Amino acid sequence: MGSKNGEAMRNKQAIFRDFVTNGVFPKESDMEVTESIIELTRAVSEGSKGVLVKNLYLSCDPYMRNRMLKLPASAQSYLGTFQPGLPITGLGVARVLESGHPNFAKGDLIWGMTGWEEYSLLHEPETCFKIEHTDVPLAYYTGLLGMAGLTAYVGFFEICSPKKGETVFISAASGAVGQLVGQFAKLFGCYVVGSAGSKEKVDLLKNKFRFDDAFNYKEELDLDAALKRCFPEGIDIYFENVGGKMLDAVLLNMKLHGRIAACGMISQYNLEQPEGIHNLLSIILKPVRMVGFLVFDYYHLYPKFLETVLPQIKEGKIVYVEDIIEGLKNGPAALVRLFSGRNVGKQVVVVSRE
Repeated sequence: MGSKNGEAMRNKQAIFRDFVTNGVFPKESDMEVTESIIELTRAVSEGSKGVLVKNLYLSCDPYMRNRMLKLPASAQSYLGTFQPGLPITGLGVARVLESGHPNFAKGDLIWGMTGWEEYSLLHEPETCFKIEHTDVPLAYYTGLLGMAGLTAYVGFFEICSPKKGETVFISAASGAVGQLVGQFAKLFGCYVVGSAGSKEKVDLLKNKFRFDDAFNYKEELDLDAALKRCFPEGIDIYFENVGGKMLDAVLLNMKLHGRIAACGMISQYNLEQPEGIHNLLSIILKPVRMVGFLVFDYYHLYPKFLETVLPQIKEGKIVYVEDIIEGLKNGPAALVRLFSGRNVGKQVVVVSRE
């Protein structure tokens, strides 16, 4: 529906209804897809540096779980909590419709933080990246060429400082980040093993992503034994996505002077009481360096990352699996799929293919 001059349009939005209780899995009903009206012209006020965009692809990411909790400021996600009654926000790919910012012009494609809606007015567009390379699928900028790719690159190369021939273990290895860490490590000349939660995902790791080995953690009664089977001489590098029992088992199997990049701990996100870690003494005895990191602190490396990864994609050296859900109306279902591990690969919501 539009106004007489075509300026007003319906804007479908995925609204966050209310905070989710800690220890309870999010449900589709915690979100609601509604419609509002947005003025597509003159949305950016004179003198403002805001940018009006049409959203194309939205990214579902594990960090969004913590943004659903009502927490004290000291315990909140680095991006803050979602606000009840307002659209969910997250990373996405969009096209600029109107701009008051000197870095962006009408028609530009960008990726960065946006709203879960058809049209968004971005008040801080300087946190977004202009997409210069459009000879790859645009959806890649929600993952492979966006935050997930940069996270994998930074965690492996900058945090872990790998050496050729080292042994690398990746948990949640078929996810948006894990599948890339494994491929970066293989291309670098490392021995790579991953864990995942289904036979389908394990087959992906071995056959599509060319991991040296992989196992289904749900079928392993003893994670310590599983790791000793895969790494009889120990682990040099662990890319941490899971936490809990997996981290505890890994600590027992790290080599002297091993490195751990702590990217996420998805096994802990839906627990009312996080699990304790019992084998931290290994960090001292080995000694092991464990570093937590946020990719936002490394955005300055994005150009270097693109220079490295784009040629590898175009030469077919890196492959990427996406789990595509069509339509914003199915966005809540897509996000819930991610938290329950039903997704295979990077979970993406298509808002519009233009």
